[in-house]
Amino acid sequence: MSKRKMFFVAVILVMCTAIVTFVVTSIMFFSTDKLIFTQYMKMNQVKKILDKYYITPLDDENILEGGVRGIVASLNDPYSRYMDKDEFAEMSEETSSSYAGIGVVVTVDPKDNLITVISPFEDSPGEKAGILPGDKIIKVDGQEVWGDTLNEAVKMLKGPPKTEVMVTIMRAGLLEPKEVEIIRDTITLITVKHEVIDDNIGYIRITRFSETTSEEFDEALDALYAQNINGLIIDLRNNPGGLLDEVVEVADRLVPEGTVVYMEDRAKHRKDLYSDAEEIEIPLAILVNEASASASEVLSGAVRDYEKGLLVGTKTFGKGVVQTVIPLGDGSAISITTSKYYSPNGISIHGIGIEPDVLVELPTELRMSITKIEEDDDVQLQKAIEVVKTER
Repeated sequence: MSKRKMFFVAVILVMCTAIVTFVVTSIMFFSTDKLIFTQYMKMNQVKKILDKYYITPLDDENILEGGVRGIVASLNDPYSRYMDKDEFAEMSEETSSSYAGIGVVVTVDPKDNLITVISPFEDSPGEKAGILPGDKIIKVDGQEVWGDTLNEAVKMLKGPPKTEVMVTIMRAGLLEPKEVEIIRDTITLITVKHEVIDDNIGYIRITRFSETTSEEFDEALDALYAQNINGLIIDLRNNPGGLLDEVVEVADRLVPEGTVVYMEDRAKHRKDLYSDAEEIEIPLAILVNEASASASEVLSGAVRDYEKGLLVGTKTFGKGVVQTVIPLGDGSAISITTSKYYSPNGISIHGIGIEPDVLVELPTELRMSITKIEEDDDVQLQKAIEVVKTER
C-alpha cells in the first residue's frame, strides 16, 4: 500500500473514532439529562398532588428542606447527613466551645437503624446518669426516635441547662427498655487532663479531639517532661474521635517522620498527612476500648504501625471513614463521607476495629465511668503501667 493510501486510511480511522466518540458521549449526556428530567417531573407531579389533595396547605420551604434531607438520607450512610441552619450551628458549637445538653456522642447502627451511643463525655450529665457506650436510644421524652431521624433526636436531647429529659434506652443484658432521667447542663469541652502516676509515669487522658486538643496535649506533655517522667500512658478509652487535623498534630509528637494517616477517595486519589522527625523516646502505652473511635483509632494505628508503643484494653470501635462538611451557602450544610482512611501500613479498620496488643477486659460493674474508677481497681490502667515499666 502506498504512503498516500495509508495516510488516507489513517485519516478515515481518526474521523470514524471521533464520530463514534461524539455519538456515544451524546447518548450518555442525553440519557443522563433524560433521567434527571424524568425525576424532576416525578417530584413535580407528587408536589402537585399534595398541593391539591393533602389535608393542610403545604409549606414550600419545608418541602424543599425535606427533599434535600431525603437525598442525603437515601445514601443509607450513618455518617452522612444534611444539617439545616440550626443544626449546622450546633455542630460547629460542639467542636469549638460549649453547649447545653446531655453530653453524649451518638451514631446510627446500620444493622437495626437505632441511635447508638458511642460514648458519653467525661463528667457529662449523660455519664452521671449512667448512659453507657453501646446503649440504644429508642425514645426521647416518650417519643420514638430512629436512625433516620437522628438530627431531630439530637435536637430533642439538647436544651437549656437544668432542664429534664427522659431517655429510654435498650442495653445488652437488660430484658426490658430502661428509662433514664437526665438533667441537661452546659457541656464544657476540656479535652486533655494529665498527671504523674505510679513511679514517675506520665498519664494523659484525651476525651475527644476538638479545636484545642493538640495545643492542650502539647502543654500537658511538656509539663510532664518537666517532671522527668520515664514512661507515658495515653488514655483514649471512651474517646469518640473528632477533628482529623488535631489528632495528626498529637501523633506528630509521638511517631517518627512519615505518614500518620492517609485517605483515599472513590477515585483512589490518595492524600497523606505527615509527622516530622520529632518522636517520643520513652516507653508508651495507649489505653483503648470499644468506645475508642475514629480519630482515636488514627492515633492508635499510627503508634502501632511505627512500633512506638503498645495498645492495652479491648478492641476499638471501627470507624475508618472521613466526613467532609460542605456549606450550602444559606447557613445549612451537608456532612458526607468522602474517603476512607488507612494507617501508615495501609490498614483499613472500618467496621473491624483495632485489636489491642494486650487484651484486658474491664469488669462490667466498672464500665460506667472510666474516670470514677479507683486507680488500683482499674485493671486496664494497671496493665498499662506494667507494660511501660517492662519497656524501660
